[in-house]
Amino acid sequence: MCGVTGIWSPPGSDPTEAARVTFFALYALQHRGQESAGIAATDGRDLRVVRRMGLVGQVFAEPDLGALGGRAALGHTRYSTTGSSRIENAQPMVVRDESLGELAIGHNGNCINARDVRRDLEAEGVSFQTSSDTEVVAKAVVAAPGATWDQKIVHALPSLSGAWSLVILTPRALYAIRDPFGVRPLVVGRKGGSYLVASETSALDTVGAELVRDVLPGEVLRIDDAGLTRVADMAADRTGLCVFEHVYLASASSELGGRSVYATRERMGEILAEERPADADVVIPVPDSAIPAAVGYARTSGIPFREGLIKNRYIGRTFIQPSQALRQHSVALKYNALRDVLSGKRVVVVDDSIVRGSTSGPIVQLLRRSGATEVHMRICSPPIRHQCFFGVDMARRDELIASQMEIEGIRQHIGTDSLGYLSLEGMISATGATRRDLCTACFTGDYLVPVQLELSKESLERQRA
Repeated sequence: MCGVTGIWSPPGSDPTEAARVTFFALYALQHRGQESAGIAATDGRDLRVVRRMGLVGQVFAEPDLGALGGRAALGHTRYSTTGSSRIENAQPMVVRDESLGELAIGHNGNCINARDVRRDLEAEGVSFQTSSDTEVVAKAVVAAPGATWDQKIVHALPSLSGAWSLVILTPRALYAIRDPFGVRPLVVGRKGGSYLVASETSALDTVGAELVRDVLPGEVLRIDDAGLTRVADMAADRTGLCVFEHVYLASASSELGGRSVYATRERMGEILAEERPADADVVIPVPDSAIPAAVGYARTSGIPFREGLIKNRYIGRTFIQPSQALRQHSVALKYNALRDVLSGKRVVVVDDSIVRGSTSGPIVQLLRRSGATEVHMRICSPPIRHQCFFGVDMARRDELIASQMEIEGIRQHIGTDSLGYLSLEGMISATGATRRDLCTACFTGDYLVPVQLELSKESLERQRA
């Protein structure tokens, strides 16, 4: 996943405002990554960076924002997909060109040919300090021919394969870039005289910016004192926004392609109720991402909607790790069940997906211990049978329960009275898009580009070793 954001303000702006706006925009993107966070800022002469492990609110203090200064900034919050979770892989990363100076980069996605690109660059004498594909992208830009950053970026991008939404900051410009398929979202906004870019519209809303438009697939935009300029258009012959953004990744308060994520998830629940009905007394969601779908399911089915599980929103926001005994009760640490809602009831529990199946079973047990007489699980996406190589570290294929079992086997494994998934056609229909508009590879195995099925999160670490 990862969240990226950036701002370019006009001359004469408050020298602390860019870093401050970036900080609050990152807060709105915290759901996209919780491992590390960072901000790079510039006053037009050099770049200053603060990046640490942890959540946005743990990484930055007031003195940090004051020290960053400048009228332009780039922010990143990380969820690792290539390269382990450690400080050297945190972003933004800064690289240097001898003639052009410094460049900071924030990346959301996964460059699937990073191993090959890195090997070629190393053969040319380029050195690497991290195991992140983001450093590979940055060093590829620096090594590309050209007398300007515009030229280097345009020359480097065709050598990269996979998914990337990039925000790049130099002392003289801010760049917003999407891969040719547009797998990961990226939008442009305006706040007074400032331009902003962000992974999701919810970040613009948080800081009071108005949406201008999406960054289009394959588009390279430069933002500087002259305004917004399209540098290049490298769009593919089809688009491929990740459908899992609609299902789970994006905030329900965001819009994707001009469509409300909340409304899309409600529609998924409505179609799910039509496709997979159940005789029950109450519909409950697994909070938070499945709440809209459960609302839609309840409305279409006529079964009352209730909150039967309350999520502890702070249990994961700590560096204190539970003991092995507590880890065995991880679902109980994360959710509290409402006995007065569940006792004596036939329950439909709506969730967004089942990945490994390691959470669904304990949730079912928790509901039964709280008095549910029947538990019918409904999933507002199809079975996930294939690994994602484009920016979601969900699991290897042999860890995906739906790649190892049929639906009845999964039902028995998690212990429900019935189990129903939304169809692929129903999921796509709910988004208002067509199959050629979306990447559905984790459900279908139909990848946008050829992938190395053995590619893993640690592949660049092994190569480095």
